[in-house]
Amino acid sequence: MNETGVKKLTWQNLALIAFVMVWGFGNVVNNFANQGLKVVGSWVLIISLYFIPYALMVGELGSTFKDGKAGVSTWIKSTMSPKLAYLAGWTYWVVHVPYLAQKPQSILIALGWVTTQNGKFIKGFSPLVLQSITLLLFLFFLWFASRGVNSLKKIGTIAGISVFVMSMLYIVMMIAAPSITGVKIATAHITLKSFIPDFNFAYFTTISMLVFAVGGCEKIAPYVNDTKEPSKNFPKGMIALAIMVAVSALLGSVAMGMMFDANNIPVDLKMNGQYYAFKTLGNYYGVGNLLLILYAIANMLAQISALAFSIDAPLKILFAEGDKKYIPASLMKTNKYGAPINGYKMTAVLVGILIIVPALGIGDMNTLFNWLLDLNSIVMPIRYLWVFLAYMALRGFAKKKFLSEYKFIKNDKIAFFIGLWCFSFTAFACIMGMFPKSKANTSEYTFQLVLNLLTPFVLLGLGLILPLIAKISNKKNAINGSEDIS
Repeated sequence: MNETGVKKLTWQNLALIAFVMVWGFGNVVNNFANQGLKVVGSWVLIISLYFIPYALMVGELGSTFKDGKAGVSTWIKSTMSPKLAYLAGWTYWVVHVPYLAQKPQSILIALGWVTTQNGKFIKGFSPLVLQSITLLLFLFFLWFASRGVNSLKKIGTIAGISVFVMSMLYIVMMIAAPSITGVKIATAHITLKSFIPDFNFAYFTTISMLVFAVGGCEKIAPYVNDTKEPSKNFPKGMIALAIMVAVSALLGSVAMGMMFDANNIPVDLKMNGQYYAFKTLGNYYGVGNLLLILYAIANMLAQISALAFSIDAPLKILFAEGDKKYIPASLMKTNKYGAPINGYKMTAVLVGILIIVPALGIGDMNTLFNWLLDLNSIVMPIRYLWVFLAYMALRGFAKKKFLSEYKFIKNDKIAFFIGLWCFSFTAFACIMGMFPKSKANTSEYTFQLVLNLLTPFVLLGLGLILPLIAKISNKKNAINGSEDIS
């Protein structure tokens, strides 16, 4: 028990909380779709060389700045400067724009599987028509989120846990299927070489999806100081998390290779793979589409909840310790529900553009879905760069020393180098991810490449404009204030 009477977390509790936060079945499906069974070797490398040090660095930062309200922004503000802290907060918000643009697609896909159980629901629409429906759906949930989303939180939590449990159940049932049901393994002639990646250009264009899959563990930071003996138990929890992620990733990828031919992967596996998996699993065990329907309903509700909260939470994080020198006061204006309403309008404009513009140059829905998912894997990891920058500042060039209950590595030079490695690897993965992976014609490939290059720069560049607007706004308010006084 702590001073307030709240029970302290054990390392086992911490590992389970972190696992649910970081991991999902889509991580297995999307990376198997990119690499086939060779992803097994990729998981071993990414978890050992990237994910474990990443998680332990987050533990140290969270322990050092335990009283901060804005997460990474607090870390940057404390070790570097308020202006960089604003840019970190802006990055954490703006990288959610592609995420928000895809969530309504995922809701429609899940709804289609609930109603038809065959994945053909969205195939009857042209990309422009379907994206228009997607935009209307997004605007509805934007309005819904602006009125408070407390009632959706419980539904989302239950649905999210259900999706998670069913994802784990899939791995167990699929690996057991050959011995229980006699089903044949889809991928023939599996050898050790089947699991070893080909380190060529095409391979390196897919590693951003791996980084995207294991990233985001900075969400765990608030729990560091709620952990019993954090200096001892937090690293235990993070190592346990890494083992759980590794087991889930490796066994999940093997299970996918047992169900789908790794040498002939369906072109729409990223879009429909989770539903194909549960439909096929139900057929193996003689329960028809029951598992598919349960998973599709749970996933649809989880996606709805995630959309609503992803509209609201990142904006509130951006404004939590917002400095009026960098953020126009008008953006911080809230409605009677406490929602930053002008921030919502800015979100609507950016997401609306990203929903409609790609549909003008990408010819089919499957390619559009895959492109937007790949764009997320390029843009989302950019926020992790701030984590590693904060860590390098903490252990390398911060002007003052900070006390921490837990240190990942005692030697400052080694700690700084590991932070630099993770920073460099993340940047490399994002850059390589910009090269399209779809086998499109030249004009469509060029269109995707241009969007991949422009989107991160435009989204991040907008963050440099807001301080200029804030400066003009503040000056105008100061003049008006002085006139009122006179």
